Amino acid sequence: MRAGSWHRFVRLLVSLLMLLCACAAAGQNITLHKAVELAIRRSAPAAHADEDKAHAGYSEARAAYLPRVIFGSGIGGSYGFPLSLENAAPSLFNVTSQQVLYSPAQKAFVKAARTDWQAAQLQGKDQRDALIQDTVLTYVELNKWNQEIELLNTELANNLKVEGVEAERVKAGVDRPLEQNRAKLASARVRMRMAEAKGSADVLRTHLAQLTGLAEEELGTEPDSIPGLPEVKQQDNLAAKALQSSPVVKAADQQALAKRFAAEGEYKALLPSVDLAGQYALLSNFNNYDVYIKNFQTHNATGGIVLRLPFLDSTQRARAAQAKADAVRSGRDAEQAKQKVSLETLRLQRGVQELTAAVDVAQLEYEMAQSELEAVETRLKAETGTLRDEQDARSKVEQTYDSLIDANFALDKARVQLLRNTGELEQWAMSGK
Repeated sequence: MRAGSWHRFVRLLVSLLMLLCACAAAGQNITLHKAVELAIRRSAPAAHADEDKAHAGYSEARAAYLPRVIFGSGIGGSYGFPLSLENAAPSLFNVTSQQVLYSPAQKAFVKAARTDWQAAQLQGKDQRDALIQDTVLTYVELNKWNQEIELLNTELANNLKVEGVEAERVKAGVDRPLEQNRAKLASARVRMRMAEAKGSADVLRTHLAQLTGLAEEELGTEPDSIPGLPEVKQQDNLAAKALQSSPVVKAADQQALAKRFAAEGEYKALLPSVDLAGQYALLSNFNNYDVYIKNFQTHNATGGIVLRLPFLDSTQRARAAQAKADAVRSGRDAEQAKQKVSLETLRLQRGVQELTAAVDVAQLEYEMAQSELEAVETRLKAETGTLRDEQDARSKVEQTYDSLIDANFALDKARVQLLRNTGELEQWAMSGK
């Protein structure tokens, strides 16, 4: 291929790459704020399922103090004395009512159910924070790969230019064929990295589409919508702050308290209790009541209190012992949850310091690589440098910039996790544009 044809080919390829980037950018870009908002809205029905279930359990426990009225009928024939049908006299129509008047056990069970409901609300808050964190990290990482792809497109275009120049120099006998192969190898490495970047971006775009409910092919990021992450001060006691605000810790405490109330209720089931009960029945003549019962009448009603005084109930005592063991284990789990959150927060806080230093190192390496490139370009203009030196310097700039992007993402990831632990993630995520 002649020199003019090769230059036209390179210009055409660069134009196509720029067109592809423009088409990719023409999709629907969403801000981080909008992505988080859509993810929360999309997950709302399932997120409240556990809370609704726990609230229903609380309502069930409280309903024991309300009358439980049942309408029914026990129609059946009788031979001889009218025996009961399912512990009730045969009747054309009957109404039964029962409710708790006094029960130390039921009072404790109501407390346990209410505490379980509060724990479910806190767990829902933790699930919401986990969803926000997933959305934020997916968005930030997708934005990182998009930047990487733009850089690789530029790098590939530069390498293709070098390939063309090397082809001409080899043809002219200035350079050896080995130099042309080196240029081809550099381009092949860029294509390999681009394949990795595009694959990772596609996976993240699909995941973000699943979180937000938007079409996958329309998703794009807006870097300016990502708010700046707050500075992490090493002297702050973030572990204590996390213990105060973490829904995981609060939910574990509430679950342990609920288990203690449940164990208390099981033990109090051995104490006396009083119920209010009543029954009305419309009896029939074909059940032989008038034969065996003097002064039989069809309308009958009974009402009064039912006193229960457990005397010997080994089964209930064993159940209470089991509940006590569950309460002890739940208390230990709550303590372990506190230790885990405290330790993880401290590790993240110290890790941020280390990652910040890594970003500083990556930034300096990038600036040094840029300075070296500028020096090589100056020597090249003065005809004291070589094309190979320029290619190596440019490749080093691109590699150090990749490292800088990766270091910044690792730092942002740690800061986002730290915001979740301290209960500030949602406020930060929704503070963007």
